[in-house]
Amino acid sequence: MPATPLLDQVHIPADLKKVDDRDLPQLAAELRSEMIDAVSVTGGHLGAGLGVVELTIAIHKVFDTPHDRLIFDVGHQCYPHKILTGRRDRIRTLRQENGLSGFTRRAESEYDPFGAAHSSTSISAGLGMAVASDLSGTERNVIAVIGDGALSAGMAYEALNNAGALDARLIVILNDNDMSIAPPTGAMSAYLARLASGRTYMGFRELGKKMTAYLGKSVDRAITRAVEHARGYVTGGTLFEEMGFYHIGPIDGHSFEHLLPVLRNVRENAKGPVLIHVVTQKGKGYAPAEAAADKYHGVNKFDVITGAQAKVKPNAPSYTAVFAEALIEEAAHDDKIVAITAAMPNGTGLDKFGEIHPARLFDVGIAEQHAVTFAAGLAAEGYKPFAALYSTFLQRAYDQVVHDVAIQGLPVRFPIDRAGFVGADGPTHAGSFDTTYLASLPGFVVMAAADEAELKHMVRTAAAYDEGPISFRYPRGEGVGVDLPVRGEILQIGKGRVVRQGSKVALLSFGTRLADCLLAAEDLEAAGLSTTVADARFAKPLDHDLIRQLARHHDVLITIEEGSVGGFGSHVLQFLALEGLLETGLKVRPLVLPDLWMEQAKPEAMYAKAGLDRAGIVSTVFRALGQKDVGVGVAG
Repeated sequence: MPATPLLDQVHIPADLKKVDDRDLPQLAAELRSEMIDAVSVTGGHLGAGLGVVELTIAIHKVFDTPHDRLIFDVGHQCYPHKILTGRRDRIRTLRQENGLSGFTRRAESEYDPFGAAHSSTSISAGLGMAVASDLSGTERNVIAVIGDGALSAGMAYEALNNAGALDARLIVILNDNDMSIAPPTGAMSAYLARLASGRTYMGFRELGKKMTAYLGKSVDRAITRAVEHARGYVTGGTLFEEMGFYHIGPIDGHSFEHLLPVLRNVRENAKGPVLIHVVTQKGKGYAPAEAAADKYHGVNKFDVITGAQAKVKPNAPSYTAVFAEALIEEAAHDDKIVAITAAMPNGTGLDKFGEIHPARLFDVGIAEQHAVTFAAGLAAEGYKPFAALYSTFLQRAYDQVVHDVAIQGLPVRFPIDRAGFVGADGPTHAGSFDTTYLASLPGFVVMAAADEAELKHMVRTAAAYDEGPISFRYPRGEGVGVDLPVRGEILQIGKGRVVRQGSKVALLSFGTRLADCLLAAEDLEAAGLSTTVADARFAKPLDHDLIRQLARHHDVLITIEEGSVGGFGSHVLQFLALEGLLETGLKVRPLVLPDLWMEQAKPEAMYAKAGLDRAGIVSTVFRALGQKDVGVGVAG
C-alpha cells in the first residue's frame, strides 16, 4: 500500500486509471477524511456524500468522464465527485459567497453535465443525453445515480418507463441508503450480480430476445416475463424488468470487489437500459454521522473529533417553528385540520405537528404534484388540508395547483416556507416566484407574513377560510423577535395595515422586508422626508382603499417584496393604472428580486445586493425624488 497520500496524486478522474484496484480502499479513506474536514469548515450536506465515496471512485475509474456523462440526482452527494474532478483546492468554499455550489452545476465544471438540486431529474436528463448520443452517432456511456428516496417522485418512473420503451443505452445506479448492509448484499449476491452482468449471460439474453421476436410477440412476452419473474425473485428487480430495464443487484456499494467487476461488465456488455441496485450506508465512515438519526444529512460547521455542530443561538424562534406551533394550536380547536408534507417533515416543522396529531400528518414522499391533488381530495370532502411546501418545490406542482385546486375553488391551505433568498443553497432553492404564479390565479388569496406574530394570524386566517385556496409565505431562519400572541387573530381578507404614519413618502411592504422599511423610514425622517410604512399583508385581493390613500396623499410610493417581477408590485401598478392614479404625478417604484439568478451568499448580503435592505430602500426614494443617489446594488 502506498505510503504517500493517494488523493494528492488524483487531480482529475483520468488519474484514477493509474491507481491499482488494491489501493482504492486507501484512496476512499483519504477522500472521506478530506470531505469531512471540508464540510466541518463550511457546513453543508455530509451524510449523502459519505455514503457514495466508493461508488463515486468506482464510476470515475471505470468510465471515461467527462466524455461519459455522470449525472447525480439532487446533488447532495456530489462533494466527493467535486474533489475528484479538479475542485479539491476550492472545496472549502462550498456554499460560500463566490465559492463552489453545493450541487452539481454545468457552469462550474465540464464534469457536471447536468445541474441538480431538486430531486428525481437524473433519469430523464440521462435519457435525453443517451438519445442525443445515438442521434449524433457518438459512443458514450450515460450514468445516472439516483437515491431510493428520489424514486418516490413520479417523474423518475415516467423516465424509467420511457427509457425502457426506447431500449436506450442508459445506466441507472439506484443508490439505496435506507438500510445498512444486509446479508442479501453479501458474497453470493455479488457473485450473482457479476454473473448477470457478464458477457455470456447478457449475450444469451440478447440472443433470446432475437429468437422470441422471430417467433412472435406473444411468445416473446411469455418467455421474457417468465425469465424476468424468475430472476426477480432472486434479485428483487421485477418492477424494473417490467419497465424494460435489465436489473443487477443488490450489491455492496462500499466494496470495490463488488462494484468494479459489475461496472466493468456493464460498460462492456450492456446494450439497452440497465439498473444497478447498490446498497450504501448514509454517513458511512464517520461515527457521529452513522449514529445520527438523519445521518448528518445537512450540518452546520462542526468539530471533526466529536461531531458536535456549532450552535446557532437565535434571538427569536424561527418562522418554521412559529408556523408549526400555530398549526398545532389551530388543530386543537378544529379536528378537520390535517397537514401534508412532501418528504420534509422536519424542514417544514410538521414533525412537531405529527408528535401531537400523528393521525393527521401525511408525508407523501418527494411527490409535490401528488401532495397538492391529495390535499384537493381532502378539501373536497370537507377537511382543511395545510399542504406545507417550500416555495421552490411548490413550483413542481403548479399544474395541480391550477387544475385541481384553483379552478375547482377548493380550500387548500398552502403554507409556503423558504420564501425569498435562502443563502447557501443558492438560486435553485430561492423562493422567488410563488407570489407571481399564485396571484395570477382567479379566486386565490395570497398572503405574506411581515413577522412571527403576523404568521400566527395568517395560520388562523387560513384555517378559518373556506371560500377557496389560500396561501401565506414566510422566510427561512429566525424572526425579528416580536411578542407573540397565544393564538393568532382572524384577519379581514384583503386588508392591510398602516404601521407608521407620514405624509411625503409611502413604503408599502409585502412580507418580511417590513423591518427594513421601518429602519429606512427612520433614515428618511432624519433627512426631512416624512414617511408612512404600511404592511400590505395581501397581494391578492389587494387592499384598494389602502393603496388609494397612499397614492393620493404621498409624493412617492415604493412597493417592496421578496419575490420576482410580476408579483405584488405588478398587481399594485395594474390597479394604479386602471384607477388613473399614475397620472397625478405620483412617483412609483417597485422593488423586487432582481431579474437574474442570485448566487449563494448570506441572505443579508443577497438582499443588500438586490437593493432590498434599508440602504437600498432609502436610495430608491432619493432617486425617485431626483435627489442625490446614495448608491446600492442591482435592484434600483
